[in-house]
Amino acid sequence: MKTKIKLDATDRKILEILQSNAKITNANLATKIGLSPAPTLERVKKLENSGVIKSYHAMLDTNTVGLGVSTFVMVSLKGHNKDNIDKFIQSIEEIDEIIECHHITGSGDFILKIISNDISSYQRLMLEKVSNIDVVDNMQSMVILSTFKNSKVMPIP
Repeated sequence: MKTKIKLDATDRKILEILQSNAKITNANLATKIGLSPAPTLERVKKLENSGVIKSYHAMLDTNTVGLGVSTFVMVSLKGHNKDNIDKFIQSIEEIDEIIECHHITGSGDFILKIISNDISSYQRLMLEKVSNIDVVDNMQSMVILSTFKNSKVMPIP
């Protein structure tokens, strides 16, 4: 388990700003947090090197790029042993359309977020790839009709 990093008020402010605008220049970030550019850059590098900041991403409009169908799929495995879990994880890592995978409690073992062009491409994906993973016992699909909140901004404690 990773060690929890102690963040001060300035670190938290940097993280809040970078989460909402990762393209901000170091000079603008420095102005917003009240430090000069050199110590600001040093703090950002420290947050990156410690693993607090894992990466920077562009958030895409899925409809604009032709990814019109998003689903959640609850998956139950044939057995709850480490080998089956490892086989499942290895298999889904090879499927680009699966953009999230969470090991969960409750009636299923995993919940996947899948994105695809349209219903027919989703159907092909499920029939040809996901359902062919030999450790999968049962799947339940939930098509996302609309999304009202899709924030990637984490609340900083």
